[in-house]
Amino acid sequence: MNILHMKYAVEVAKTGSINKAAEALLIAQPNLSRSIRELESELKITIFKRTSKGMSLTSEGEEFIESASRILSQVNYIEKKYHDGLPNKQRFSISVPRASYIADAFISFSSKMSLGPAEFVYKETNSLRTLRNIINGDYRLGIIRFARDYDTYYQDYLNEKKLAYDVVSEFHYVLITSKESSLAQLETIQPDDLKSRIEIAHADPFVPYLPISEIRKDELQNEDGRRIFVFERSSQFELLSNNLDTYMWVSPLPQSIIERFGLVQINCPFNQRMYRDLLIYKNSYKLSEIDKTFLKEIELSKKRCFI
Repeated sequence: MNILHMKYAVEVAKTGSINKAAEALLIAQPNLSRSIRELESELKITIFKRTSKGMSLTSEGEEFIESASRILSQVNYIEKKYHDGLPNKQRFSISVPRASYIADAFISFSSKMSLGPAEFVYKETNSLRTLRNIINGDYRLGIIRFARDYDTYYQDYLNEKKLAYDVVSEFHYVLITSKESSLAQLETIQPDDLKSRIEIAHADPFVPYLPISEIRKDELQNEDGRRIFVFERSSQFELLSNNLDTYMWVSPLPQSIIERFGLVQINCPFNQRMYRDLLIYKNSYKLSEIDKTFLKEIELSKKRCFI
């Protein structure tokens, strides 16, 4: 595939016009039209719909232009780095579950960023999106979370996708609620104590090869109860702090979070299901020194959080 033709297609998509793109690229309009046709013929797709109002992308074209833009950005970076002598930039990227002990590690890790150009990317999301982020090359590292019962499903999937993996931590969930909640006053919490309460939960479980409906049923056992689904950590803590009827199952928290939001975390003997956080990355990727520094901070955070 001709990189130049790819560049032409991206410019046409940007301007929505062959004429405008030809002017911006400083080439003749017939030559640009021919290059686009050759590209479509080579790929065996239709990138643009040609109308009286200009050029618009087909669904296949949208997908191609998104990929082409990413490739051209990487090509541009390489050219600048080796032709223009760009200084080396510290780079770190990771996609993780919504876990406070991991966020705590990242905060400590970020303070170790040395002087000079640097780019750190920290993304909180679910396991499915983290897997896609690593497979697509958008992030170098990922951490996925799942119940240990599903270990075989994940191992098979990771091996199939040629991803390396290492256990970061294993734990059972603790219950968190406001220290002002009547739950916090109980000597021991039993399942019946939670039936009238509102559970805060993340709404996007995932296990390879299994339907989401089955996973949701397994993870959210009290289907007849009241539940609020959230997608990021800030809102969950605000809800827990201000609504005394709420509770949540989470991995152990840093003391700073507990104190900031006026919470308590309680070990419940009836809920001893084990969970696993797994570091993943491509088989072809070699962990850098900066990656290893972050993993050391994870271990230190576990010592602060896990009892």
